[in-house]
Amino acid sequence: MAREECKALLDALNKATACYHHLVLTVGGSADSQNLREELQKTRQKAQELAVATRAQLTAALRDRGLGAEERAEFERLWVAFSGCLDLLEADMRRALALGTAFPLHAPRRPLVRTGVAGAAAGVAARALSARSLRHEAEGDFDVDDQRELEREILQVSEMIHDMEMKVNVPRWTVQARQTAGAELQASASASSVGAVSVQERTGPCDPSKALAATVFSAVLLAAVALAVCVAKLS
Repeated sequence: MAREECKALLDALNKATACYHHLVLTVGGSADSQNLREELQKTRQKAQELAVATRAQLTAALRDRGLGAEERAEFERLWVAFSGCLDLLEADMRRALALGTAFPLHAPRRPLVRTGVAGAAAGVAARALSARSLRHEAEGDFDVDDQRELEREILQVSEMIHDMEMKVNVPRWTVQARQTAGAELQASASASSVGAVSVQERTGPCDPSKALAATVFSAVLLAAVALAVCVAKLS
């Protein structure tokens, strides 16, 4: 049960982190607004809540000396995936801080980053937060206060990563994957070959009657072309 719960928490954290990454890419672009900054704030706070819960579960499991070898290996894989997710979250938070500082909301005639992303991003954040809608709260100094809060949260995530490394010693290079490298590509290639075989089985070998009809048609066509050439020369 603990392993399934950790997997569920990690899956939710991955979704929230991916959503936050998507939103960060729109900062400074044509879709940037106070509503976007509020969505960024709520999404990263949701991701940090999930990170704290995931860390507590994984730390308790990996510090259990009665854990079996197979279960420990699985928890170590989850731990490595969790560490990578936290690294990505911290990098995106630092990117959001830099972009937010470069493109303040209320600066006059602020330049825009041509990110290629346009339109509202509320749907993405709402899916990550499991909310139907996000209420817009108009505050004049929201971005300034949020930047200060973001700086504190970056330090908290950095401390969380350091604390994880001190409490649980799971070197990433010692964790083995359950699948060999390129297993997914090999599986897709096998599926393609199976599909080709099934198509060949459905079509079957060449029908002799159809081959004979094609030969006769070709001969008639050649005779008609030769006759047309002769008529053209005589005329």
